[in-house]
Amino acid sequence: MSEFIVSARKYRPATFQSVVGQKHITSTLKNAIERGQLAHAYLFCGPRGVGKTTCARIFAKAINCLSPNGAEACNSCESCRSFGEGRSLNIHELDAASNNSVEDIRTLIEQVRIIPQVGRYSVFIIDEVHMLSAAAFNAFLKTLEEPPQHAIFILATTEKHKIIPTILSRCQIYDFNRIRVEDSVEYLKYIASEEGVTADEESLNLIAQKADGGMRDALSMFDKAVSFCGTSLDYHSVAQTLNVLDYDTYFRMTNLLTAGNYTEALVAFDEVLSKGFSGQTFMAGLNRHMRDLLMARQNDTLKLIEMTGTLMERYRQQAQACDAEFLFGAISILTELDGKIRQASNGRLLVELGLMKIARLGQKKKIDDEELFELPLLEPRTTPSTGVVAQQQPKVAEAPAPAVVVARPVASPQPIEKQPAAQQPIEPSVATPTAPQEPVRRTTYKPTTLGFSLSALMAEEAKPKNEGEEQRQATPTIDPRAEALLSGARNRILELVRVERPRFYPSFERMEVRGNAIAISVPSRELHDEIMRNKTALLLQIAREVGVEGLIELEVTINEAIRAERPIKLEDRMRHIAERCPLLGDLRTALDMEVE
Repeated sequence: MSEFIVSARKYRPATFQSVVGQKHITSTLKNAIERGQLAHAYLFCGPRGVGKTTCARIFAKAINCLSPNGAEACNSCESCRSFGEGRSLNIHELDAASNNSVEDIRTLIEQVRIIPQVGRYSVFIIDEVHMLSAAAFNAFLKTLEEPPQHAIFILATTEKHKIIPTILSRCQIYDFNRIRVEDSVEYLKYIASEEGVTADEESLNLIAQKADGGMRDALSMFDKAVSFCGTSLDYHSVAQTLNVLDYDTYFRMTNLLTAGNYTEALVAFDEVLSKGFSGQTFMAGLNRHMRDLLMARQNDTLKLIEMTGTLMERYRQQAQACDAEFLFGAISILTELDGKIRQASNGRLLVELGLMKIARLGQKKKIDDEELFELPLLEPRTTPSTGVVAQQQPKVAEAPAPAVVVARPVASPQPIEKQPAAQQPIEPSVATPTAPQEPVRRTTYKPTTLGFSLSALMAEEAKPKNEGEEQRQATPTIDPRAEALLSGARNRILELVRVERPRFYPSFERMEVRGNAIAISVPSRELHDEIMRNKTALLLQIAREVGVEGLIELEVTINEAIRAERPIKLEDRMRHIAERCPLLGDLRTALDMEVE
């Protein structure tokens, strides 16, 4: 049985050209090698598994190659062979996670002094450099700033913010990007062809999405999927072995929510939980799915979706079937729940509530898209012979859609004669020829509305208004007992104002009652405006306290003389107190006290 080598090591890039998704880094390093512009210290930073250490090794091998092909190593000279066999004395790797003390840095500094035997440079690759202690960083500063001409340092880290600024200022910084899903899928296709494995594009997309921009993680998942599925990777089997929800789950859930079918949506969510997935994982995946659908609605935002091939086409088809308002609402609900589920005692109930809210959005959209009935509200007219209220035929409006005809039952004359006088139909007044004809009023009802009476509704709408009655309703009533009630309840009003509006109490102490009006004086325009803003609520409280059933008015006038008599502002109060008690002013001056 041959020895198995994991794909992350077996297919580790050996040249700049084979590095995946970091063209901006490899191009810069190749140009520096070709022009001979090599810095003495580099800092490679970025997410895990994106090629930081790999690029450092390729760079170290290329600058020590005895017969390079441009900026690439020849892989055939003694320096390249020794590097490939792991016996090169020119390349030194240090793991700062386990060698982070000052003594380790001192040992490194001693090695820097040794001149390379083969090649031109001694390259020191320090991985996870952010793990060095503060004392180790300080011990390393001088050597990093002025190393020997043959020494080059390459520092690699995933957390650049933990490195002290004095180290950063001495290095050329290269920021590595997350590897795009498209690049990961292409590289996985190449490895699958090399290994003789057949895989559909959806399986490779799922692996690349799960890797979250790290090629090493993607290769590890690929090996795991091959171990489970064999030489043929099936989409559902890959989803099962990686313990992730497949895309079909989210597509099906979206169809149910769009249709407003919350019962089947809850059953589908129960199936997800029975597979061992948490509600938070499902909700995060559904939120990402809704976001991708929103991006797939427009060609301009289509590039923001990290999908390829047939999967991208499925997203475009479902995105056209979903309304943008529905997607916005779903994303808003799911994002709000994501912040609550970590503190929720019942996460399942929280997710189910969110699904029901989203289904309600879909149901509302479905109802709004249905055709609505338009019921005309017309003026009734009485036939001369029978006195029965007849319906005026509406004028046919020029519209592309035919009018909806609604049958209206006509009552017999006998019940109408027995109706009380208040419910008898009123004869409409005959309009003069010069009076303009009012347009026909229409009210729109949804088909789901039930239980309304058409004849009663039309009679109520057609009932003429009495101008005298409207004026009586518009004119507020005045309680004749208002002045007596307000004057007799003066103390209760002051107590109410003192409790509810303490700032207004000094003004109400001198209030005067004039009929149904309360007259007060205030010392400033600011207090006047504040009382007027709270006027309605205050008068309602007074009327309820006193028992006045009619209208109460509040007359507020500005009298600046009150300010001198009883100061309102804090500065005026302190000045007033100092005038009455000069010793208090001297004490304040002696203690250097300020009014806050």
